[in-house]
Amino acid sequence: MSRYDATQTNESTRSSKIFKDLNLDFQQNTATKDIQKITDAESVKRSVRNLINTNHYEKPFRPEVGSNLRGMLFENITPQMSHAISKEIDLLIRNFERRARLVQVSTIPQFDRNAYAATISFYVQNSPDRIIVESFLERLR
Repeated sequence: MSRYDATQTNESTRSSKIFKDLNLDFQQNTATKDIQKITDAESVKRSVRNLINTNHYEKPFRPEVGSNLRGMLFENITPQMSHAISKEIDLLIRNFERRARLVQVSTIPQFDRNAYAATISFYVQNSPDRIIVESFLERLR
């Protein structure tokens, strides 16, 4: 069973960890007047999206975090480049997102839009549901 939205939390009593992150939309919690938190699957999903959009040297004091996906998007659209982008995303998630167990990464070239449609499928630790993150990778000038 796949969950496309991943907005539900892990309510299993067997779970020993709950993953928490700040909501980068900086919405205010009405009860505590503090910034809202995102938890579990939604937290990992947001982290995967942020990793894909991060280039090398963008994260202060951690220049190794990120990938060269932006540079790869300016290459010609070929099946080989689609495979190379899939492998880059695979390595990125395996190296820098330890909360996700990667199942599959697939990229489909969109020739008419000069872009790639990427689908990333993974499991979150302590959760039995499979999460699917879909992203549209296009170059920006």
